[in-house]
Formats: sequence, C-alpha cells, structure tokens
Amino acid sequence: MSNLGKKRLEAVLAIATYSIGNGTASAAPTPGVEVPKQIVLTASDVAMYTTIWKIYFHEDLSNKRILNMLAELGLVTLVATGTAYIVGKATTAIACEITDWIGPVGWGVAAAIATSITGLFAATWAIYCDRLYSQKEPQPI
Repeated sequence: MSNLGKKRLEAVLAIATYSIGNGTASAAPTPGVEVPKQIVLTASDVAMYTTIWKIYFHEDLSNKRILNMLAELGLVTLVATGTAYIVGKATTAIACEITDWIGPVGWGVAAAIATSITGLFAATWAIYCDRLYSQKEPQPI
C-alpha cells in the first residue's frame, strides 16, 4: 500500500471512530441540554479535524498558519462551510431535542443524524487534506 493509501485509510478510521463517538453521545437522551452537548461535540469535531491534519502532514494544525489555509480555501468557501456547519449542529440539536420525547426509536434517529453530519464534514476535510498532500507530495504512478 502506498504512503497516500495508508494516510487515506488512517483518515477513514479516524472519521469512523469520531463519527461513531459523536453518534453515541448524541443518542443519549438529555432533554433541555442539547445545546451544551452540541458545544462539547463541536470540540470533539475540532479534535477530529486536527487528527486528520496530523495524519497527512505530521504537524499540529495550530502550528500551521491558519490564515494562509483559509485564504487558499477562499472566503466564500469558508463562509459557506461555516454556515453549513452551524446549521448542521443546530439541526442536530433540534432533532435530538425532539427525538428525546419519542424514546429509544428517537434516540437511534438522533444517533444516525449526528453520525452522518459528523462523517460528512470530516470526509470533506479529509478530501481537502488529501488534495493538499497530493499536490505537495507527487505520488509515483
């Protein structure tokens, strides 16, 4: 397996681990406490993004000049992604609050929603990291 293939596999495993963890945490019924739980899950998402970055570049994201990265992504992409992330987290919080009333079936739905949203954003970040890595480290054919 190539070096890039190993990085992709590690990233997929990290995404799966964090997504399942977020889904499990979201499934736990916490009536009236969804917003604070989403803040904690957002911190977990940040840890996931830095883990994926570290897989590809073997450096902490905090050591990278983040402003340069954001400029490279483009302000429009940044605003769209940030808005989508906030809407996704708000939707998850509302859905979890509603599903708390339904019981076990609702808790499963909340877990599925949280896992999907976490996985989607993480996959997008991993694709970005993969593209950057591929540009910096040309792969043999």
